[in-house]
Amino acid sequence: MTIPSGARYSIGAVNFAVVNDGINWYDAGAIFGVVPRVMWERQQRELDDSYRMPLGLNCLLLRSQGKTVLIDSGVGNKPGDRDSASPASEGTLLDSLASLGVSPGEIDVVVNTHLHSDHCGWNTSVAPGADPDAPELLIPTFPNAKYVMSAQEWDDATHPNERTRATYLSRNLDPIADRLELVTGEDEYAVTDEIVFVPTPGHTHGHGTVAIRSGQEWGVYVGDMVQHRSQLERTAWVSGLDVLPLVSMETKKTLTEQCIEAGALVMFCHGPYPGVGRMTLTDAGHRKWVDVEPEGEGLPGAHSH
Repeated sequence: MTIPSGARYSIGAVNFAVVNDGINWYDAGAIFGVVPRVMWERQQRELDDSYRMPLGLNCLLLRSQGKTVLIDSGVGNKPGDRDSASPASEGTLLDSLASLGVSPGEIDVVVNTHLHSDHCGWNTSVAPGADPDAPELLIPTFPNAKYVMSAQEWDDATHPNERTRATYLSRNLDPIADRLELVTGEDEYAVTDEIVFVPTPGHTHGHGTVAIRSGQEWGVYVGDMVQHRSQLERTAWVSGLDVLPLVSMETKKTLTEQCIEAGALVMFCHGPYPGVGRMTLTDAGHRKWVDVEPEGEGLPGAHSH
């Protein structure tokens, strides 16, 4: 395994580790939308010959109040899952979890910020010994977990349209249909008292972020609210992948202001590993992302309350 794993952080009494599923290569023009290339290329210089940029696949592993919780699940390893991602031989999410001594059966809850294929691929796997081309033999990767997501997102993902059907894939969804915990409307959902799913529409109608709150501290895993840190720094830089770009802009603006005011930790799925930082203001009043170094490696047990 060559992918990094286990960068440890804490928010109050909650310890968590950043695990990951490697790198996914994606068209940079789609990521930056209507922003001219002459502007975004100053922020993202690493491109391959097809003008694709590397996107991290950073997921979170938390232990809170007796539960082991995984937030997002990367691209997966079923046939077709890794066509644009780093090869499984370089390490996958399951390798990353194993390096921390965590097996799939120990995961109690999987939270999907949304159901695009690079965020829920490891929800399902090919059954051991099965023909990988037989979709009826796909199984939930985490056999004891319930899967938490927005009810709106599940409905959109299982009824895709011409634009969304390329990323809402039945192979990531059908095997978990009887294991869902769906969050309705604008309600928040408490996975534990410390981990809360918060609806944040914009990237998709049913997109959510995950807030971690303990004591006087909090942080947020932003899912696909942004795919590049410059989109946190610049309100008007909205991804071309957002289905509700104006809503996305307002959602992002509100959350960023809250994070700056509170000094909240921000966990960023698609940034370079581990993708953890804080939003700050420069002397000139401009938003700026600042990386936060890990506190250590591994995942000690979180305090119970």
